[in-house]
Amino acid sequence: MMYPSSTESEAPSKLVGPREQAVEEFGLAFKRAMGAVRRLRGRDTHRAGELSYAQFGLLFGLAEGGKMASSELALCADVAPGTATQMLDSLAAAGLIERVRSETDRRSVLISLTARGSELVAARRARYQGLWGAALGEFSGAELRSAAAVLDRMRALFDELGRDELAG
Repeated sequence: MMYPSSTESEAPSKLVGPREQAVEEFGLAFKRAMGAVRRLRGRDTHRAGELSYAQFGLLFGLAEGGKMASSELALCADVAPGTATQMLDSLAAAGLIERVRSETDRRSVLISLTARGSELVAARRARYQGLWGAALGEFSGAELRSAAAVLDRMRALFDELGRDELAG
């Protein structure tokens, strides 16, 4: 089934076989999903007392990875290191994270969640797990694992393309 495209540039080409058509359908679906994520991030509000999508990205990175340096955390949240530092300042001021000097390298500062930060991540995760469950409920575990493998392959492709562009 071909999905309706939102622009002429997304119009499907006349491909020969079903595999090629499936690859094109995947590409269009991926493009629409990435657009939805960009729109979500673009609608980020910075109202007093509310965290942005990117700030939650930092908190979730800490919840999943434990203590880490701000540069590692910036990669997890897909933000620039300077941006991460600014966001971490506000998260520390809100009592959601803490910074501690590394015991093995005193030049390094490690960041971790506070109990309050962990509670906030748990509440957000619980809210979104229901939404994810409802959206993905019709797919089997095997289908979801296949989808995860395809998306991970796409991530690797884009990482490689990014390295190629920097090198050349």
